[in-house]
Parts: sequence; C-alpha cells; structure tokens
Amino acid sequence: ACTVMLSHYSPDTKEITHRAVNGCLMPLVAVDGFAVTTVEGLGNTRDGLNVVQERIADQNGSQCGFCTPGIVMALYAYLRSHPNATKEEIEDCLDGNLCRCTGYRPILDAAKTFASDAAESVSYTAAEMVQEGQAPPAS
Repeated sequence: ACTVMLSHYSPDTKEITHRAVNGCLMPLVAVDGFAVTTVEGLGNTRDGLNVVQERIADQNGSQCGFCTPGIVMALYAYLRSHPNATKEEIEDCLDGNLCRCTGYRPILDAAKTFASDAAESVSYTAAEMVQEGQAPPAS
C-alpha cells in the first residue's frame, strides 16, 4: 500500500507524464525532479476526497482498507495520463494490485465508471474531474 504517483515534465515532448510506483521500493535519489503525490495528498475526509476515492467508497470497493490506497493511486495516475481510457485499459492498469476481501468486482465496477466506453449514466471522465475541481489530466 505504498503506491505513489510520480509526475514528470518532459521538455522533449512538452508533456507531463504520470505513473504509479511502489514508493517503498523507489530510491529517493531516483525521484529528483519528479512531483510525488501520495494518497493523503490526493484527498482526505477533512478536506474532501478525490473523485477516485469517492467512487471506490461509493461502489463498496473497500472492505479492510489495506489495498485501497494502492488501487486508488494506480487508477488515479493512469487516468491522469490516459483521460480517455477504455474499460479494458482501466482493468489492465490495476494488474498487480492485490485484494483479499472484495473479490475485485466492486473495485473494477467503480474503476470502470471512469472509462470512455462506460454507459452514459455511469461514466465520469477525466474531463469531468477538472469541472469538479480535481487536478487536470495531462494534455
């Protein structure tokens, strides 16, 4: 559950890339020049949850809470770099995140509501994150 998001500006492509990494395995010197976002920096109950955190909670995607921060950060980092991700791409981005409580279905159901190919009634795109005051996706 030590997943963090690393963000880095590339002067060559003039784009910001975001990726989820295991912070406990990343040497500090390796993140020089990167912005590091933790799950606590994403949102909290006092200041307000990020829409990804809300969606996981609303869809009952968390039981014991041990895996939730890693799943939230993996999904958030992926959506920042892939704002038009499909359901399949979102499911693939969560590979490697283990959960022993929920059986994955509620987690995947919540995550897939962000997909560009989700049903209109449940889709919540990265563009809508911006409208809700969330951090904008990389362009």
